Amino acid sequence: MIASQKKTAWLILLFAALLEPVWLIALKRSQEFTVFWPGVIGLGVVALSLGLLTLALRDLPMGTAYAVWVGVGCVTVALSGITWMGESGDPFRLACMGLILVGVAGLKATT
Repeated sequence: MIASQKKTAWLILLFAALLEPVWLIALKRSQEFTVFWPGVIGLGVVALSLGLLTLALRDLPMGTAYAVWVGVGCVTVALSGITWMGESGDPFRLACMGLILVGVAGLKATT
């Protein structure tokens, strides 16, 4: 595999993971699909995120790619909750998010 092809796959995967807070916040704002546009946006963006994950899987190991997608998505969703939804920014919670990122970085480093 060409190095630039692998780099592109990692960028696609990162973008897919960064879409997670967008679709999750939209689905929350859809109020169980009783508000139309947030629901449509949420479903559309989740489909885009999954599609990008699928593209990245062509050139990346499945287990690592999925773990990175979930880990980065988890941290960005949690930070979005703290920033825009008034969720707790407790230092222990932030430290745990840091541990997730350390694990993700470790997985990427071994690929």
